[in-house]
Amino acid sequence: MEPAVSLAVCALLFLLWVRLKGLEFVLIHQRWVFVCLFLLPLSLIFDIYYYVRAWVVFKLSSAPRLHEQRVRDIQKQVREWKEQGSKTFMCTGRPGWLTVSLRVGKYKKTHKNIMINLMDILEVDTKKQIVRVEPLVTMGQVTALLTSIGWTLPVLPELDDLTVALPADTVCDVSAGGLIMGTGIESSSHKYGLFQHICTAYELVLADGSFVRCTPSENSDLFYAVPWSCGTLGFLVAAEIRIIPAKKYVKLRFEPVRGLEAICAKFTHESQRQENHFVEGLLYSLDEAVIMTGVMTDEAEPSKLNSIGNYYKPWFFKHVENYLKTNREGLEYIPLRHYYHRHTRSIFWELQDIIPFGNNPIFRYLFGWMVPPKISLLKLTQGETLRKLYEQHHVVQDMLVPMKCLQQALHTFQNDIHVYPIWLCPFILPSQPGLVHPKGNEAELYIDIGAYGEPRVKHFEARSCMRQLEKFVRSVHGFQMLYADCYMNREEFWEMFDGSLYHKLREKLGCQDAFPEVYDKICKAARH
Repeated sequence: MEPAVSLAVCALLFLLWVRLKGLEFVLIHQRWVFVCLFLLPLSLIFDIYYYVRAWVVFKLSSAPRLHEQRVRDIQKQVREWKEQGSKTFMCTGRPGWLTVSLRVGKYKKTHKNIMINLMDILEVDTKKQIVRVEPLVTMGQVTALLTSIGWTLPVLPELDDLTVALPADTVCDVSAGGLIMGTGIESSSHKYGLFQHICTAYELVLADGSFVRCTPSENSDLFYAVPWSCGTLGFLVAAEIRIIPAKKYVKLRFEPVRGLEAICAKFTHESQRQENHFVEGLLYSLDEAVIMTGVMTDEAEPSKLNSIGNYYKPWFFKHVENYLKTNREGLEYIPLRHYYHRHTRSIFWELQDIIPFGNNPIFRYLFGWMVPPKISLLKLTQGETLRKLYEQHHVVQDMLVPMKCLQQALHTFQNDIHVYPIWLCPFILPSQPGLVHPKGNEAELYIDIGAYGEPRVKHFEARSCMRQLEKFVRSVHGFQMLYADCYMNREEFWEMFDGSLYHKLREKLGCQDAFPEVYDKICKAARH
């Protein structure tokens, strides 16, 4: 009888707690039970399957043989759509929940689904220093293969599940999504630019079913228009990307900086130094940050070696924060692949909102080897109610602004959304044709300001606050990454992005009846 009474009391207390906190609070903050019991084991199974599959395919060299047949199959499907009257737009048949973007595209229910299965590394040519890949190859696949043979990508974004280039169905991103059709960035981007700037060739199936290859010298208009187009110019079926020799470790320096002016000055200075292979900043408040600079090296001091990617290690952003709390500089040698995926285990710092105790040493040692849950599975199981709650009470945004506007931008982020930590990543933006380029005719140093988390600004309202932030970004000739919720109207969108080449090619290639315009695909004002 006593256990039953205790159970009843616990149930009553739980109901009172739900009543006090509200159902919305419980749905958001107690999701860890389902994630730990079901999604973590399932994510591990997914990872093992795809790792084994990629290894077998590469060892058997079957990907190049199958690639041409798969491309012909895509062409056949597109031509059949055209013969049937081109009644609806096309998109890929890949389920929307499989993407890293937080949105699930509803258009798949009304558009013609083109089945695409292109997820393999096709070739590594160390003489030409090129890797040729299919669009669904992930950063995890790329680093596992290239680092094992002594090579790497000049720009290799952090999260394992980010794909090289999602085809024409998914909205793409840096903290989540395809790196060519959308964009991608890494702490080496101050030297090499965005992910699109290390690509040397794209292969596409166009709206009429034809195949085309484009490079800076061959079909150059299409080459420069593809990045940021989110699959609205054709189906990307392969890409060639530069590779560079890799070294074993990253020699990483940690420097706490206090005071906003000092932070901006120090970060700008380090971003301009080409001897730095990597530059990154984590802003923990408006006037507290840790700035990290790194160089690749083959030598390491054993006492300073830190394999930060091991499952039992502290989450990287928490590890970095210790340097701020203790007010000391640091020097560590981190294995290269561990460095590349330093934010993977904690999904930057998003996982702390899903598993609040995830960085606890006991949890890390017992269950850390299953972390993180796959973002695609989190999307699949979140439900409509939770999705709306996240939309209204959670921010995931990357804004790209000129480095000279950094201090003003950080004040704006503080006033409009007040989310910390904030990720700071510099990049050089070349003056090239396309949707995104500097205002002038010369390359310019920009910075990606990444805000991921629950806004702490009073009376936060997603639409009004984000529109205010978007307005500021437009005013300084900045850009919003298109994976996230975008609240601009059509006129504002095309004020931010240069659509001249994009619209010219959509007309020339007959895309108006084949693919939606990029604005209609990604902006909330067009989708609601």
